[in-house]
Amino acid sequence: MSRVLVTGGAGYIGSVLVPMLLAEGHEVTVVDSFYYDQPTLLEQCVNQRFQIIRGDARNKELMTELVKDMDYIIPLAAMVGFPLCEKDEIAARTLNYDAVKMLTEIKSDDQRMIYPCTNSGYGIGQGDRFCTEDTPMKPISLYGITKSNAEKVVLEAENSLTLRFATVFGASPRMRIDLLVNDFVYRAVFDRTAVLFQGEFKRNYIHVRDAAGAFIFAMDHFDVMKGRPYNCGLSSANLNKIELCEKIKEHIPEFVYLEAPVGEDPDKRDYIVSNKRLESFGWKPAYTLDDGIEELKKVYTIIKKNQYSNI
Repeated sequence: MSRVLVTGGAGYIGSVLVPMLLAEGHEVTVVDSFYYDQPTLLEQCVNQRFQIIRGDARNKELMTELVKDMDYIIPLAAMVGFPLCEKDEIAARTLNYDAVKMLTEIKSDDQRMIYPCTNSGYGIGQGDRFCTEDTPMKPISLYGITKSNAEKVVLEAENSLTLRFATVFGASPRMRIDLLVNDFVYRAVFDRTAVLFQGEFKRNYIHVRDAAGAFIFAMDHFDVMKGRPYNCGLSSANLNKIELCEKIKEHIPEFVYLEAPVGEDPDKRDYIVSNKRLESFGWKPAYTLDDGIEELKKVYTIIKKNQYSNI
């Protein structure tokens, strides 16, 4: 089994990934600042193969000490999402880019890095043409820019690969309601209504458990996958906002949605994505969009306040 360092491991994806890694028998060390005071990973503390450090992934002295004994490095720590990065540009640049670049410089050539990028980097996309890993990255937000730039640095390093995640949805111990699917289902459950801006804009989607599972898949297939980026999303879910709402309405018939006649969404992303490269290695998502909507209906029986978000 491997020794794995996960920065930001108490976050939305990390708090799902870390238990999976431990279940696989790996030794896992998490560095997290607990920026949101989230009480995640409590159940893992009894596991002797789990170590947790409250710290900043930008701390070179700390990271140098931790990295030296690791087999895998998974840098999840980031200011995630367009609104949060606009709110704190300095933190976005130093955490999303500088801290990742530092890790590539600290690690040895034989240590392996799996970096979580985002298909937000495709920006406006190519209309009805699928974005592949060979499609030029043209990010239109600070979040997309910092993540795409960090991906370049990671791929230039020895023994690395990147996963370009679709918009993630589903339940996590460090829940996020501000993500698009999670947000729309929340509105459908509590408000029964949603107003859409640019309802024709498309995105790809992926369940948080499949996103976490993709890291383990990449570890298991690292030697044949290394050196390249991989889109990671549901090939059955390249949907625009109207189509997403139609899907939610199948599960919550009382849900009513309409397009706003004026105004616009500040997030202009609009693209469809091919996930064939990752699928060619045998990767398959386990959860559909329908599964996620049904899951979220249960989640919102428990969570009734919109307090779990990045903004």
